[in-house]
This record gives sequence, C-alpha cells and structure tokens, in this order.
Amino acid sequence: MPDAARVSRRMEGVQSPIIPVVADWIRSCPGTISLGQGVVYYGPPDEAFEALAAFARAPQNKYGAVDGIPELREAIAAKLAAENGIEVGPAQSVVVTAGGNMAFINALLAVVDEGDEVVLPSPFYFNHEMAVTMVGGRVVTAPTADDFQLDPDSIRRALTRRTRAVVTVSPNNPTGAVYGAETLREVNDICREAGVYHISDEAYEYFTYGDARHFSPGSLPLTEAHTISLFSLSKAYGFASWRVGYMVIPAHLAEAVSKIQDTIVICPAVVSQHAALGALRAGVGYCREKTKAIAATRETVLHELAAIESICSVARADGALYFVLRVETDESDVRLVERLIREHGVAVIPGSTFGLDGGCYLRVSYGALDGDTVTEGIGRLVNGLGAIVGG
Repeated sequence: MPDAARVSRRMEGVQSPIIPVVADWIRSCPGTISLGQGVVYYGPPDEAFEALAAFARAPQNKYGAVDGIPELREAIAAKLAAENGIEVGPAQSVVVTAGGNMAFINALLAVVDEGDEVVLPSPFYFNHEMAVTMVGGRVVTAPTADDFQLDPDSIRRALTRRTRAVVTVSPNNPTGAVYGAETLREVNDICREAGVYHISDEAYEYFTYGDARHFSPGSLPLTEAHTISLFSLSKAYGFASWRVGYMVIPAHLAEAVSKIQDTIVICPAVVSQHAALGALRAGVGYCREKTKAIAATRETVLHELAAIESICSVARADGALYFVLRVETDESDVRLVERLIREHGVAVIPGSTFGLDGGCYLRVSYGALDGDTVTEGIGRLVNGLGAIVGG
C-alpha cells in the first residue's frame, strides 16, 4: 500500500465502536428490539419547539459565539447554581458544546500531551477510552470495587508522574452505579493533592432511583482550579440528535478550549442552542416527570431478569439507564450478542467494549422502551439467554 494511503498509527490504535456493528446486525434482522444504545423514549419539551419557532421567525445565518450564545450560558449558570451547587465565578467558564462527547474531547485536548496518562475507572465508557487514545494519551485503568463502586485506593495506585486527569462518570455508563458524595469528595481531594484534573462526567445526573442521589464534585470548595464538569441535554431532555452539552472548566483552560472548539466545530449549532434554551425553561420538572416511567420500566426489567438468576447475575445499579449482567457461559460476549440478535430478535451490548473482562458481560439499556416494548424485549432476552446458556 502506498505510504500516502496509510492510516495514522494513532487511529489504528483506537478500538472500533461496537454500537455500529450491533446496528448492522439489527438491520439484517428486521423486528429486533434493541436494548443496546443508551437513549430515552421521549423527545424535547414543548418549550424547545416554541424556541425553535421564535428562532425561525428571525433566523441567524452567522456563526455564534465559540463558547455558546450568551443567553444559554446564563441559563446554564443559573441551573448549575440551583441544581448542582456549582456557583460559576471568575475562576471558571461555562462552554456550550456539540454534545457531551465533544465536551470530553475538548477537555482532553486542553490538558493531555502525547504520552500523558488518563485514569479511567474500569469498566469505562468506551468513547472515553477511544478519545484518550485519539489525542495521543494512554489509558490507565483503575479497578472498581463491589457493585462497580469507585475505589479511591485503586485510583491512588494508578497515579504516576505522567497522570494528567482522573475521569469519573456518575451515574455511570455502563454500570448504572451512582457514586456517593464522600467517595467523590475523596477522589477530588486525591486529584487536587496530586496536581491532576478531575473530569466529572454527569450526563445522567437526573437518572437516579430509590434513595440514590446525584452529587457534583464541582460544588465542593477549592475545586475551581482542577475540576472539569461535563453535562449533556441528550438524555435528560430527549436531545440526543440535537447535540447540545456543556462544560464547566477552570478559567485558565478557556483559551485552549476556545482554540479547540473554533477549529473543530466553530460553534455549537445556534438553532440547537435556542432549542436548548427553551428546554431549560421547561426545567428539571420535565425531566423528573419523564424519568418516572423509566423507573417503572427498570422495575419490570429487574423482575423479569430474576427468572434467570441461576445463569445470570445483575450488579446493583441505582442510576443511569443500564444494568450489567454477568452470564455464566464460556461463549464470548460478542458471539452471544450476535446470537441473541439473529436467533431471538433482541440486542444488547457486549461488556468487553467497556473493558469488562474475566467473564461474559452484557450491558442492557432500558431507557428507550415503553411498557409494552420493554416487556417483549426483556422477555426475548430472558428466553434467549435461557435457550443459549441454560439449555
């Protein structure tokens, strides 16, 4: 192959995302019910569409501000103060991004040099692992404790002189674990003492169940200089395809993030930002009402999975949209996923793409389904695992 046709070595080292692979299998098997991709069943509130209508009456055909339209950044700052306990002051900046994933890549490009290390508690969100590799960094995993809870000592042991950041995701993708305030405080203290950044991904902040509560490390004192908080409207407001997220960063990173965002996207889509402003006017009440149905769906999933507890264990998950199953089989997780789609018409995601090893793990996502569909989908999963593994 001519040298000009060579793919960069950096990109060759990035894992291929499993979601498109599973999507291809689903397309080849019409009627498959997907318990795979992490999306919600509902769309944006009426206020978002009202804001779009107002925008359409006076459309803007020029680029917006690199860090987001001022009205939206002001609304985000008010939301952060009211709901997260984060008072945005002169030492911090709010940046609107084209989704949560862009917020994460912005953070990495701003703080990571070639060969630097980023600590990811394992299992990890696969796009985070991919992004670290893309920017020339090196992933160092920190094993989690029982039920996939953070282990601060594991994070301490993972730190080296090349560490630039520790990433936490709570509520967690893929495990659904919700990290307690004291644990996140300890991790944040570890980062401050070590002189590294704490990147806190809070995309699932509204998705907690029972007594679990979300906590934002950026609300702690003495965090402004080393804490990067990431948020998204994709799940909470049914905004997945609209691509609006935001980040709270130390002010000393503002120039770097501005350079990155201006180069990659110039500015988040202005039309989507106006829709987001409308969604924030609807407020957290909209999200809370919608998540009641997801909480009921979650209980249905747990009830159905109890029927195969002899071949499948379910880790405790008090948040997000996911359960992680450990299946008692010698079959590889990827092969098991393919068989479930082709033979039983139900799709899940193999755990190995999230760094889960030492067994066969599956991630089950339940947020996109209504009551009737989830009953059918989980029924197919339970029957399929029973036939493939238990039979």
